[in-house]
Amino acid sequence: MTRAVMFQGTGSNVGKSTIVAGLARLLARRGMTVAPFKPQNMSNNAAVTADGGEIGRAQALQARAAGLPASVHMNPVLLKPESEIGAQVIVQGRRLGTMRAREYGSRKAELLPFVLDSYERLARDADIVLVEGAGSPAEINLRAGDIANMGFAEAAGLPVILIGDIDRGGVIASLVGTRAVLPRADRDRIAGYLINRMRGDATLFDAGLTAITAATGWPGLGVVPWFAEAGRLPAEDILDLGRSRPDGKGCVIAVLLLPRIANFDDLDPLAQEPGVELVLVKPGEAIPVADLIILPGSKSTIADLAFLRTEGWDVDILAHHRRGGRVIGLCGGYQMLGRSIADPEGIESGTRIAEGLGLLAVDTVLGDDKTTTAFAGHEAGSDLAVSGYEIHLGHSDGEDRRRPWLIGPDGGEGAISPDGRVRGSYVHGLFSADAFRRDFLSSIGAAPSKLDYEAEVDAVLDRLADHLETHLDIGAILTIAATAR
Repeated sequence: MTRAVMFQGTGSNVGKSTIVAGLARLLARRGMTVAPFKPQNMSNNAAVTADGGEIGRAQALQARAAGLPASVHMNPVLLKPESEIGAQVIVQGRRLGTMRAREYGSRKAELLPFVLDSYERLARDADIVLVEGAGSPAEINLRAGDIANMGFAEAAGLPVILIGDIDRGGVIASLVGTRAVLPRADRDRIAGYLINRMRGDATLFDAGLTAITAATGWPGLGVVPWFAEAGRLPAEDILDLGRSRPDGKGCVIAVLLLPRIANFDDLDPLAQEPGVELVLVKPGEAIPVADLIILPGSKSTIADLAFLRTEGWDVDILAHHRRGGRVIGLCGGYQMLGRSIADPEGIESGTRIAEGLGLLAVDTVLGDDKTTTAFAGHEAGSDLAVSGYEIHLGHSDGEDRRRPWLIGPDGGEGAISPDGRVRGSYVHGLFSADAFRRDFLSSIGAAPSKLDYEAEVDAVLDRLADHLETHLDIGAILTIAATAR
């Protein structure tokens, strides 16, 4: 029987995704076939699988750690927020539709058969399935119909390991408090706990471990010290990129933190470049003097364009361009750079047409036909290889499309302004290509680098696996996984 264990957290962002990725690499190196799985994820940072489906980017990284191709079954339910109260619902890689939070809450139990189907497909071919929960099981107000945490663990017969984050403080209360609020059947499913992100001397927390075990009855499985290199892995949360204001030591690239920013993995390689200062421009801040401004992808382009104007960023962008500055738009950002965005069917909002920034002579029409596909091609003019993926609603056309930025299997992709200083593309991940990235950065004044981005990601995954092997009781975790039904 396939081993399986579910990792749940005392809250969001306690490091579940990183722990699962590291364990996936560790166990894969031992010769095990490891399948990562997350029943339900909420993220606008999606990845495209080989068959054109969508999953959370964290699960794509975990698949990479396990040495497997990403599959839609690794994240069968993906929620992509479009507003404060609604999200696009992706089921087994395909768009089901948009639901408000209350509607989804009343219907999520209908998705359990799809979730179990995906889990069983993975389990058939794996030696072990590493399952990641979402948020926290302590959110008992969401327990009815739950498919993300204990509801799924119960349906699949899985033991649970609870992760607490000591760096945020209150880890004893969060672990003991989680046990206190859970119904008996759920708390009895928890087979152990681990402490993540310990800074300093871990032995100073020995008394804390004793107290937690005494109060819960759960065995401790280890204390994981802070792993700073986790910041070098592809980020699921834009703020994990964590770059500050410019200090004059590198080429400045300013990125607008739009409310519904999506698929910002384009930025991960740029954040690793030693000659680049990646500045995340937050709401309420002016865009600093920069060598390049990037308008990233957006899950709700028209709404984010309106937000951009409310912040006055449109004025900053146009002034930057008048001074000779460069601007790039990726996916939704590409659409914003055009003359207009039409939404005749109300796919995104009640606004039927919005005026763009006018820096590219293209017009976009949004439709219900969603593009999710891999891309492999080269830069027009340089022939430097580029690969990535497209994931968007709508199509853009206009005079500047005659000057495509990239060339793919179907011809030209993206657009370039007549002066070459404004570029747009629907392709995500293009800066992962080392030669292309180096050439582009050199063109905007960045110092050359020898960064091999993809190799560095794998090297960090290996070091993460070493880190977990040192600090976790892997034998005990495997024994717990063997108790899965």
